[in-house]
Amino acid sequence: MNGADTAWIITATALVLFMSLPGLALFYGGLVRARNVLSVFMHVYAIACLMSVIWLAFGYSIAFGPGETGVWGGLGKSFLTGVDADSLSGTLPEVLFFAFQMTFAIITPALIVGAYVERIGFGFVLLFSSLWMLLVYAPVVHWIWGGGMLSDGGIFGETGVIDFAGGIVVHETAAIASLMIAIFLGPRRNRTTPPHSPGFVMIGAAMLWVGWFGFNGGSALAADGSAAMAITVTHISAATASLTWALWEKIKYGKASLVGLVTGTIAGLASITPAAGVTGPIEALIIGAVAGILCQEAVNVIRNKLKIDDTLDVFAVHGVGGIFGALMIAVFGYGSFVAQAGSLVIVGAFTVTVSFVLIKLVGLVTPLRVDPETETNGLDLSVHGERAYDFTS
Repeated sequence: MNGADTAWIITATALVLFMSLPGLALFYGGLVRARNVLSVFMHVYAIACLMSVIWLAFGYSIAFGPGETGVWGGLGKSFLTGVDADSLSGTLPEVLFFAFQMTFAIITPALIVGAYVERIGFGFVLLFSSLWMLLVYAPVVHWIWGGGMLSDGGIFGETGVIDFAGGIVVHETAAIASLMIAIFLGPRRNRTTPPHSPGFVMIGAAMLWVGWFGFNGGSALAADGSAAMAITVTHISAATASLTWALWEKIKYGKASLVGLVTGTIAGLASITPAAGVTGPIEALIIGAVAGILCQEAVNVIRNKLKIDDTLDVFAVHGVGGIFGALMIAVFGYGSFVAQAGSLVIVGAFTVTVSFVLIKLVGLVTPLRVDPETETNGLDLSVHGERAYDFTS
């Protein structure tokens, strides 16, 4: 065990959990109507709790167990069987590696929340998220980070795919599932209402930005120069994408908005995530500059041309950003284009297939969408019996 590495990953674990609670909750909560903000908080918080237990029970073993098929890790490490305080994963206590990866297993299904807010059944959220984490997220983790079929020595040869912190594992999978749920759900009854609290959105985005230092920097799994460079390029990409998003918005619409500025931040963060371990500051500058415009245009295509109500633009920002960053690794010469593109296609096809089946099956057990009256009145009071704001007292 290395003490410095352990201390850093303990910190990084806290930072990644901070991304979900409260960062993502505030970011998403500010973007919806006031009558639905508590339902967003409830979704993110409940997912965080549920994924923690399921990751302990089966998820970690499926992702990082010693499976020999290259497809999944098996169930040999369920409930951390055989792991104690002295067990090591590299230079880290294995229980710490488990906890760090658990925070990724929390935020990935939590990202999907942005696609279905304001109209989805709470039971569907819990059941779908649980099964999706086990049957989509955990196997893909094994393929890429757990020594499985897309990693070094797998189907793409010695190098394998490069996905440093989850452009494919986290952002592509969550974004595809988001798009599919949005399609099955159909649009909200009123899509034109603006965010109820841009201030919440900014605060949440700022928390995500800070937490992303643990997300990307912690993925080095060591307190070393690789972690320091990952943090640096993460910040540069986020800052640059924020500026280009705001500039492009100003050029197109005559005004640069706060919500646009901070959405650009998330686009830059998602785009640098797969490449943070191999790129330098100049390449991060390029990735961020393109991402701010590319993801904004993707929002326009999905919202206005395809007419898909991916409510908070999960696919356009996280999906397009993560896919773009994964491909830029090959463009900059750090990886094989065949491995990068091939892995994106394989993971994408797998995610589409399993997500489709899960949406259909879970919909047979619990309603996918709330009734029109509940949607009109808001999920906060109708489903959870609470209001975010009481203007009468």
